[in-house]
Amino acid sequence: MRLPTGACGGSPTVTSRHIVSAKRTPSSNRRSYMSEDNKQRLLCPRPVGASVSEMAEIVMPNDANPLNSLVGGRLMHWIDLAGAMAAHRHSRQRVVTASVDHMDFLVPVRVGDLVILRSSVNRVFHTSMEVGVKVWVENYRSEQHEHVSSAYLTFVAIDEAGNRLVVPPVIPESEDEKRRYEDAVRRRGIRRAERARRTQGSS
Repeated sequence: MRLPTGACGGSPTVTSRHIVSAKRTPSSNRRSYMSEDNKQRLLCPRPVGASVSEMAEIVMPNDANPLNSLVGGRLMHWIDLAGAMAAHRHSRQRVVTASVDHMDFLVPVRVGDLVILRSSVNRVFHTSMEVGVKVWVENYRSEQHEHVSSAYLTFVAIDEAGNRLVVPPVIPESEDEKRRYEDAVRRRGIRRAERARRTQGSS
C-alpha cells in the first residue's frame, strides 16, 4: 500500500491544493479525510522494539496448588495477557487470541516468587501476528533467576464487529529479532499443517 507523504512520520505534507479543497468541502467530508489519513498511519511499519512489553506477578497462595507451586493454568493466563499487550501495542487495535503453541514448564514456581513475562511481536501475516512470550522466575530472597517457560501465540486484529483488520508490518532490527522473524514462517507452516491434519481427521 502506497502511503502519502508524511503518513508514516512527522507532520502530513499540506499543499495549497489541500487548503483550497478544505475550504470547499463540507466538514463531514473533512472528518472522513482525516479518518482515512489516520487509517494509513496505523499501517505504517513499526520496529519490534515498539511492541516489547513486560509484566510481573507475585505468586500468591490463591495462584498455587496444594504443593505451594504455581498452577499451570494461571501461568497460561498470564502468558496470554502478556502476549496481548505486545499485539495491542503493535497493531493499535483490538486483538483476540487465535492459537497457542505447546508449552513446557521447565521449573516449579513457588508461592512468594516473582514471575516476569516479556513479550514482543515476531512477525506479521496480514491480519495476524505471532507473538513470543518468555517467562522467568525470580526468587528475590536468594537472588536467583530461572527460565520457566516460552510460548508462541497468534493474535488477530479485529474491529468492533469482529471483522479482521490489516496489521502493519513489523521491522526486526537485532540479530535475535531477525532470527525470530525468519523462524516464524516455519512455525506458521507447522501450525497450518497440523490444522489441515485435524480437519482431514474429523471429516
